[in-house]
Amino acid sequence: MNSRSTWWKRLISKKDNMQIVLIDDHEIVSDGVDQILQSRGDVEVVKKFNNGSAAINWFATNKADVLITDLSLPDVFGLDIVRKVRHLHPDLKIIVLSMHDEPHIVREVLKSGINAYVLKNDSHRELHKAIEQVCEGKLYLSSDINKMLVDSLHVPGEHKLLSSREREILKLIAKEFTNEQIAEELFISRRTVETHRKNIFKKTNTNTLVGLIKFAYANNLI
Repeated sequence: MNSRSTWWKRLISKKDNMQIVLIDDHEIVSDGVDQILQSRGDVEVVKKFNNGSAAINWFATNKADVLITDLSLPDVFGLDIVRKVRHLHPDLKIIVLSMHDEPHIVREVLKSGINAYVLKNDSHRELHKAIEQVCEGKLYLSSDINKMLVDSLHVPGEHKLLSSREREILKLIAKEFTNEQIAEELFISRRTVETHRKNIFKKTNTNTLVGLIKFAYANNLI
């Protein structure tokens, strides 16, 4: 009997199903992950959410064994979900399934106490491994995430998401300063402000002011 079969029998000997909650705002992704999980057998996806607020409310009165969540959601940044749900259920196993492979984001999410980090473009096998490892109390990072973290060690300043100037501009954006006002405040040209502003949105992977501010607060950028 291989190790996976042994692990699985240990799990189902305790109860019939491993209960999993999925959070992803793209239905096609959520349904795809659901099918992957159901193929294992003896797994039950008890809830699927397309936003963070509904998931947090559900966890306030319900429990599950594993949470698999995206980071980019329309209402709440995934890191906030992790922190709030972890507070409600310290023993819950949390797997982040995301497109974000930026070192600064991965490190920040790991600090929150997740159990696994898998990329959406990883193979199905990586997700299966993540589930098995976290249920055995181990931390699991997909091979691509491991490689990215190792490679980032050799890039000076990679751990910093924004430059000091970008942080200054972000703080003023949060105060609802216009580009003209920011330029005047920092004694730089409007075009320079516009360039920094574009870079800030690109680095934080946001495209709205509300999304940018949420991300900034969640990652202690302001």
